Amino acid sequence: MSPNRASDPTSRVQAFSVRWCSKRPCTTSFTCIRGRLSIRYGPRHAAVIARGSMVEQLQRLVVRYGECVQKPVRFRPGTWRPRMASHGAAHVLDIGVESASGPAGDRLIERGDLARLRDHAGDDPDGLRDLFVAVMIWGSGTSNGRGPRYTEAALSDPRMPTVLRTTREAVRGGDLSGAYRQFVLKGVGRSFFTKWFAVVDDREAACDRALILDDRVFRSLNALGWSSWKAAGTRHWPTRYATYVSSMHGWASSLGVTPDWLEWLLFHLNGRVDET
Repeated sequence: MSPNRASDPTSRVQAFSVRWCSKRPCTTSFTCIRGRLSIRYGPRHAAVIARGSMVEQLQRLVVRYGECVQKPVRFRPGTWRPRMASHGAAHVLDIGVESASGPAGDRLIERGDLARLRDHAGDDPDGLRDLFVAVMIWGSGTSNGRGPRYTEAALSDPRMPTVLRTTREAVRGGDLSGAYRQFVLKGVGRSFFTKWFAVVDDREAACDRALILDDRVFRSLNALGWSSWKAAGTRHWPTRYATYVSSMHGWASSLGVTPDWLEWLLFHLNGRVDET
């Protein structure tokens, strides 16, 4: 995803109450107030303590960057239009809002735009195609010049309708490793198809929703000493991805932040976890 996912300081005081899925009853409560984190452990404290080292490292980052939020991503419709028009997807370039600064014609797209397009798409194959294009635009921004070319390659792949439909169904059914195994499209690797997973996952917030695992997030995890294959006990990528998602949800709950914000923070840091 583009480094345009920048930070913007805001002033806020936060209090969090953690809710788990019904299969994982809520046993722990947390409060985070402007840099101070207190944790009251319930019966699940052993699992939290087992994650202590990682949680402690992440806690320092949450305290340091807790007032930062994700900004919209800038993109240039003119760069995308020639490659999207022949696939009937040029209208997707109207998503978001026109940028008030920068080069003329630039637009801004954010996660909320993707959620609205997802809700509008429903089960329609063309709607899912449009949503996929929007995800690729959001993930590419202006810094990934290969985004339009890779998106065109995916649109030209005859497997696209089936892949988008089946992986969406798997994600919404909670089978993240299955979705990972099934996603095979020209030009689209893990960094982008996990963005697709994160966007199409419209389950209740209390569940372990899909998260993005791109190279920048991975770089931060590695810098913190966390290994996906060691955590998963296998080098099998679908299992490693599912383990990453469940681990992130556990850490986020322990820290009183949302999993997607924690994911964005790791993206934003891009491995620079020791910088002050």
